[in-house]
Amino acid sequence: MNMNMNGGLGVIRIPNSHLRIYASAPPETNEIRVCTSKTCRRQGSMESLQVLSGIAPPNISVASCGCLGRCGAGPNLVVLPSATFVNHCATAARAAQIMAIVTGSDLGVWNNALRALSVRKKAEIYMEKGDFATAEAMLTQALDLNPVGGIHHIYRNRSAARLALNNTVAALEDAIEASTLAPKDPEAYICKGDALMGMEQFEAAGDSYSMALQLDPSIRRSKSFKARIAKLEEKLLILDL
Repeated sequence: MNMNMNGGLGVIRIPNSHLRIYASAPPETNEIRVCTSKTCRRQGSMESLQVLSGIAPPNISVASCGCLGRCGAGPNLVVLPSATFVNHCATAARAAQIMAIVTGSDLGVWNNALRALSVRKKAEIYMEKGDFATAEAMLTQALDLNPVGGIHHIYRNRSAARLALNNTVAALEDAIEASTLAPKDPEAYICKGDALMGMEQFEAAGDSYSMALQLDPSIRRSKSFKARIAKLEEKLLILDL
């Protein structure tokens, strides 16, 4: 990797790529925002957003944002808090390169995270088809790859698959692992609440759902979350009779 200086602004060039990073990303980087405006969207920014979200560790948040300029060089993103701008992030390989740079870690571990993400996405297709046994096996395979990022997503999905297979104890274990890895992820607490519901630990389930709501108040409007709360209230009412 070569570092050039241009008017006091650092420009990092990765060999054999069109990726440019303006300024330098510090180790404490904790947020990546991907432009999803019209031009960048046409250039593939939604796919980049999905990949970065899928491989990011819990301490790095990934979100969409408005236009960042440099529209002809997109898809573009910005790394915060350093305000580091990244161009040409159109492929999964670019996403892995970006994660390697912003975390100061080896590119190989992020390529491994991409492989785990690919397995997880295939498992999600099996879950949609109702084949939870195959999904569980694939998610276990994804975890065996020891990905550096996105692990909490895998545990969350495997928790849901195991719950569908009526393996409530293992489902709860996975949900607890997900919430431990990503304590600010509301979906992890929803998974935990679902597993506790399956074990008929209704008050504990309510606590988990409350934590999810505290982390993301917007889920109050979600039909699925409303259904969960309605079911919980029904079970608690029966217990009070």
